[in-house]
Amino acid sequence: MISRRNILQGGLVGAAAAAVGRLNPDFLFTSAHAQAARSLRFLGAEALTGNWDPTTHTNLGQLIVEGYVFGYLTRAPMTPEKPEELIFELATSMEPIDEYTLEVKLREGVKFHDGTPFTAEDVKATYEYGCQPDRPAQWYPGQVKVDVVDPLTCRINTKDYGYPASLYIYLSSFLPVMAAKDVANKAQLSARMNGTGPMKFVEQKGDSTFLAANPDYFRGAPKIPGVEYRFVGDTTTRTLSLMNGEADMIERLEAEQVDTIAKDDRFVIHKALSVENKYLFFRCSKPPFDNPLVRLAACHAIDREGILDILGVSGAPSKAHISPVKFGYAEVADYPEFDPEKCQELLAQAGYPNGEGLPELTYYTSVGFYPKTKEYAEYITALLQEQGFKVNLQTLEVAAWGNLLYDKEGGGEGNMIDCGWCTGSPEPDLVLRTHFHSSSKRITGIVDPEIDAVLDKERNAATVDERRKVLQEETLPTIARKAPAYSLFTSVFIHAYAKGLDGLYIFPNGMQDVSKATLS
Repeated sequence: MISRRNILQGGLVGAAAAAVGRLNPDFLFTSAHAQAARSLRFLGAEALTGNWDPTTHTNLGQLIVEGYVFGYLTRAPMTPEKPEELIFELATSMEPIDEYTLEVKLREGVKFHDGTPFTAEDVKATYEYGCQPDRPAQWYPGQVKVDVVDPLTCRINTKDYGYPASLYIYLSSFLPVMAAKDVANKAQLSARMNGTGPMKFVEQKGDSTFLAANPDYFRGAPKIPGVEYRFVGDTTTRTLSLMNGEADMIERLEAEQVDTIAKDDRFVIHKALSVENKYLFFRCSKPPFDNPLVRLAACHAIDREGILDILGVSGAPSKAHISPVKFGYAEVADYPEFDPEKCQELLAQAGYPNGEGLPELTYYTSVGFYPKTKEYAEYITALLQEQGFKVNLQTLEVAAWGNLLYDKEGGGEGNMIDCGWCTGSPEPDLVLRTHFHSSSKRITGIVDPEIDAVLDKERNAATVDERRKVLQEETLPTIARKAPAYSLFTSVFIHAYAKGLDGLYIFPNGMQDVSKATLS
């Protein structure tokens, strides 16, 4: 069991400095211990889009469903002890040929759910489509070419685009592989999922998405006959549904619900340090947060220990802009801490002594998805107001909040918005480059040449060890100093499930491996 006060002790931080990912082909594929009898009903906290093209969204609920259905070249358990470990799935080996070429050998005998054999052409189609700049998900580090050597060998080639192919080592665990013929037919790609995973897409009805076991799954037919992902936005409703037998597993619990469920021996509580940090994002493209002094002042006004007290079991301390289960993690020595005197000093330097002259600032938060957002947002608002920031807190339902989340021409809505960012890979640029490089600036709108330079330097490092060093000594400290966002905490993901569910693996981004699970 983990606690928020000791979660970064006992070697978890040091594990991130280990050598590049060891590949263990058997980690996720252990035998379950019971006989399955029925389908699994999982109540998720986020509604799905209904567009099944994986490149069209950043929706965590949909990533969870994709994890059942699609296959990946590798998988990343992302345990605190081994944050860089990878497991081969559709790939059987990955070998660098040179700085710009990564050769991938593929598993023989795998088929998509429609019966189409899986080959190197599918990897080529997936990667060359997903990397296009117009794709909303923007998970790729840049455009890429994939050369097909033979049906079971391909080479990921980045030379024309000027960045190392080794970036795809960790990304390989997060990019779902689509069938080439689906990529060629965008209407079909959007209309239904067709993967190589243990579950097959059946249909979506209202808030429920139904999947059925894939009898031809290459690791063996799943024992659970199917999965229903049902969106239930309210945490109390999810909890009552589990306890009344209307659900088998639920997610995103708050402390009070954990206490209630833990007293009932019919259920299991699963806690794990997640890949998600929760951030207060500043709108950096417009005043006053276009000034890094004002952003840092706001950071020093916030008592993160108090936020952890509000969160209880759902949060762990953070001293960097990535989670400890990401490649390259290290605590930043001078990460901004609660210091009202420093806040006032920075406000005065920025020309706003005691906050005088600052405009009213709109702060958006959501309710129903992340734990305790309303409570800690109210606490943050009070702390900022105490230092002279005039803050108007707007608490929104998830759909309305999501519509305001991203940057746009002229700057995103409001001045601050809190959000987590949860990706199923140790690759740090899925967070850092996505949000803080001027080529993406997803939520913040930040354009800062110094941040761009340190992000480009770590991305273009010649070796994995050099990249880790740049991340830890230059990239993370620079982002902390410029503060386009403030990492409030690292999320602890909490799931509760029926004791009859066995053989399940829950990844640190909430995705699940049910290929050998049973439910009695």
